[in-house]
Amino acid sequence: MIEIDNKRSLFRRGRTNSNPYRILLLLFLIIGAFYFWLGYEREEIVSPFAPTPTATRLPSSFVLEAETQFKAGNLNAAIVAYKEAAALEPNNAELIAELARIQTYYSGLSNTDAVAKERLNAAKISIDKATEIDPKSSFVQAIRAFVYNWNANPTHAGENAGSYMAQAEQAAMTALQLDSQNALALAYYAEILIDNLKYEQAFQNIRQALERDSTLMDVHRVAGYVRESSGDYEGAIEEYKKAVEIAPNFTPLYIQIGTNYRTLGLRSTNDIRQKQMYEEALRYYEMAVNINKRIGVEDPIPYLAISRTYSQMGEFFVAALNVRTALDMRPGDPDIYGQLGLVYFRSRNYESAIPALKCSVYGCTAAESCEVRRCNEEVDPPIEITGLPLTDGSVIYYYTYGSVLAGMHRTGLDYCERSAEVLADVRAAFGNDNEIMAIIIPSEEICKSFNISGQ
Repeated sequence: MIEIDNKRSLFRRGRTNSNPYRILLLLFLIIGAFYFWLGYEREEIVSPFAPTPTATRLPSSFVLEAETQFKAGNLNAAIVAYKEAAALEPNNAELIAELARIQTYYSGLSNTDAVAKERLNAAKISIDKATEIDPKSSFVQAIRAFVYNWNANPTHAGENAGSYMAQAEQAAMTALQLDSQNALALAYYAEILIDNLKYEQAFQNIRQALERDSTLMDVHRVAGYVRESSGDYEGAIEEYKKAVEIAPNFTPLYIQIGTNYRTLGLRSTNDIRQKQMYEEALRYYEMAVNINKRIGVEDPIPYLAISRTYSQMGEFFVAALNVRTALDMRPGDPDIYGQLGLVYFRSRNYESAIPALKCSVYGCTAAESCEVRRCNEEVDPPIEITGLPLTDGSVIYYYTYGSVLAGMHRTGLDYCERSAEVLADVRAAFGNDNEIMAIIIPSEEICKSFNISGQ
């Protein structure tokens, strides 16, 4: 039998100890839980175990992307990726030097002096930063030699050309002092020596570079440049082709191969061989076009190279079509207007040459540029053109414009007044250049016969 203690009821609550602090704590927790739940429902609070919306990329992934883009032939995308990597590793000198290398090559895809100068300056800023970070890196010094050598072009550097070239040569020697086996340094030094007309030393250095490492695109590119500069165009083609095997999507190599074939065609006295060389040039330029189409890059340079080849072949209609294709890609580029004007001039279409050359030299209104482009006003944007400054690269447009104006002058027209103006500019800048003066003097004489002179 179970005995029940009457003093303790099984169902009695017993005495309760009410604690107001405990009650307040419970109320606080309940309210906090409610607001936490509400925030979670509104996605204002995210679980700490949930994945982040955007994964943080490592510098190495950007470097891999940059290398992939360069191999694909998209230099602009490669530069963007290298900049992203450099932003994450601002003290990685070799990474920044590689950025400078690609920026320098990118300048070679410019068809105006102004664009090339801008890209080269960006490369110089990058390599200066890399050198400041690690001045004792042979790789960095080698790239510095390359960057400063390309910046030393007088058209871009002006009075700084000599200083840049001296720094390029010093960087190359420093790179070789740090590592005498550095094939890149040997190759870039050979390029510098060629630019200083030191052919024998250049050949010695490029031979050593090929012996040290023949797997580098840059080494074969410079080997091609050394041979091209010495007039060995067939040897240059072979070296450029070896470079293409290493970097099959690097379009500047195809342009160089095509240009050397075109030169062989121009110099050939055999009609059959001349045609073969021109056809080979066109084939390699077309390869560059196809690579750009595949990777979605709009580059006018291959089309301009194709146009020059057809011009040399005397096929001016096809030449003009290719320049127009380039102009569709860069409708605001005054250099392409100049090249179109030259094609018209050489085909004796002087009426069309005048407005195209005017846009190139002194610029033109949106309506005038649209006339040259033969644009569809409903689709093509109106673009006002700013003319090119008078430089070694643009002077051909200036004196051609002056010459065609003089040749087309008739009483009642203002052509000779305009010719006198442009030829006076040419004379002021290139008065000591006998070849240019020999071109402009006959045009000046034509206008003098109309009692119009710019002097």
